[in-house]
Amino acid sequence: MNRTALIIAALSAALATSPALAHDYTVGSLKIDHPWARATPKGASVGGGYMKITNSGTAPDRLVGGSTDISGSFEVHEMKMDGGVMRMRPVAGGLEIKPGQTVTFDPSGYHVMFVDLKKQLVQGERFKATLEFAKAGKIDVDFAIEGIGAKSGGGDMPGMGDMQMK
Repeated sequence: MNRTALIIAALSAALATSPALAHDYTVGSLKIDHPWARATPKGASVGGGYMKITNSGTAPDRLVGGSTDISGSFEVHEMKMDGGVMRMRPVAGGLEIKPGQTVTFDPSGYHVMFVDLKKQLVQGERFKATLEFAKAGKIDVDFAIEGIGAKSGGGDMPGMGDMQMK
């Protein structure tokens, strides 16, 4: 086996067997997949957080809010077209996740807002937050910070999200 193939095999095995890189969480019948946020410019007062939440249970649940030390408040928001204009607003009463449903939080739809940021969100870093569900309760998660213009949370390791294979 040549040296390059050996390095690739070792890296693949390490990534496949490392639970710390999975970046998934479970609370009750809910699975939270890869929470991530976009980096912010210096002086920004808000940041956005994204993830996928799947309800594998038989009853609906609702993301009603959360908290984090990096901001003054944590809000559940949605972006949607209204009369030809894209509008962002808080989701009153939280966001329902129906049985069997996966809700994707992304920059153009549902997302969480970190309002009154206490520090800049820097690509490659992580921060802790607590998600609060009406039935499943609270769960602590880590948000991985991706690039300012990231469209998805691709990299669990700093710098890996922007890597392209040729």
